[in-house]
Amino acid sequence: MTDRALSVVRAGALTTVQDRGRPGHAHLGVPRSGALDAPAAALVNRLVGNPPEAAVLETTLDGCALRPRSTVAVAVGGAPCPVTVDGRPVAWGAPVRVPAGAVLEVGAATCGIRSYVGVSGGVAVEPVLGSRSTDLLSGLGPPPLTDDSVLPLGPVTGPHARVDAAPQPRPPTELVLRVTLGPRDDWFTPQAVGAFTSRVYRVSSASNRIGLRTEGPTLQRARPGELPSEGMVLGAVQVPPDGRPVVFLADHPTTGGYPVIGVVRAADLPSAAQARPGIPVRFVAVRRR
Repeated sequence: MTDRALSVVRAGALTTVQDRGRPGHAHLGVPRSGALDAPAAALVNRLVGNPPEAAVLETTLDGCALRPRSTVAVAVGGAPCPVTVDGRPVAWGAPVRVPAGAVLEVGAATCGIRSYVGVSGGVAVEPVLGSRSTDLLSGLGPPPLTDDSVLPLGPVTGPHARVDAAPQPRPPTELVLRVTLGPRDDWFTPQAVGAFTSRVYRVSSASNRIGLRTEGPTLQRARPGELPSEGMVLGAVQVPPDGRPVVFLADHPTTGGYPVIGVVRAADLPSAAQARPGIPVRFVAVRRR
């Protein structure tokens, strides 16, 4: 019987299993989770013939190395990086055949942060609340990969794509985030709101899957005190006591007591997932739809 599984040779700095997440459980205190760069995850699934809901691997900065126990089709996308099979360079952004026992090496990202590895059949770890995603905040889903761990694969459901390379957006060198002000922009002075939408911030090295933290102008409150905890949404820009905005990403808490000055458009969040520490960030105010 064919052994449909991946052995982890090198886990990398932070490699997790991700799919489209588990929306709809905020009332239970469960974040959405899922791939931070959802278009990149969907593309690698399409390249290897998987349905869009199949689970992929999300690497962070330095990639990972995997050994399939049976021959598989693999595609790597998201942050550009070198890809090899048993030391031989192969295509990034295209389906690649990896024989049983060969080592697929996903190298360090040359720009951006997160690369995505799609494997024919998808990563078939046990779902939790309808998703296979690792959630770093709540601890739901499989733990981050470790060396020598083994990941089961599902059955192949379709042929891989017949393409030499699929176009993908390049990770940003400057991050522009469209933001709808509110609901708590009135908690800040007019000067602070003006600075938020006109001054340049930079991505902080403290950013993670929970939120993109920024460095730059501090936003002054117009009123003292704290809010009662209220619901938080994906893309909410919360301002903690240090006055520096934090953009909530997929593993964000479902409630919070710091005021939300605005909410980033969902279409801009994949770029935020690939923004390296130090690059400029601009928040551009747009009207409510």
